[in-house]
Amino acid sequence: MNNDADIVFQSYGRSCNNIIFFEDFYDIFMSKSQNVRDMFVNTNMEAQRALLRSGILWLVMRARGMPDTKIRALGESHSRSKMNINPSFYGLWLDALIETLYRHDPEFSPEMEKIWRRTLSPSIDLIKSMY
Repeated sequence: MNNDADIVFQSYGRSCNNIIFFEDFYDIFMSKSQNVRDMFVNTNMEAQRALLRSGILWLVMRARGMPDTKIRALGESHSRSKMNINPSFYGLWLDALIETLYRHDPEFSPEMEKIWRRTLSPSIDLIKSMY
């Protein structure tokens, strides 16, 4: 049986081939909170979707053993002194990612949701700790 990080990697691969995945993610994420919507008011969303594609891949690759350099860079860029992304938003972000995966990965299931959450949580916790 594949380990959790491999399952997540394969699930992401099935999901992210369609550019609509990233559009759906932001539609879902922004529907979670006016504060989230406000963060993206003056954002080039095409560029933001490209950043999201990379960011999720970094989270997945970190779980597969890649050094945490990219995750620490995300933590630094999202910290209070830079973009000031409140740690409370990461739960909404992860929920939006899970909802998007349910839409785009035909093999997604409640068990896979648990695997995704378990796999990304250490890196998300690291980012939050750098606030």
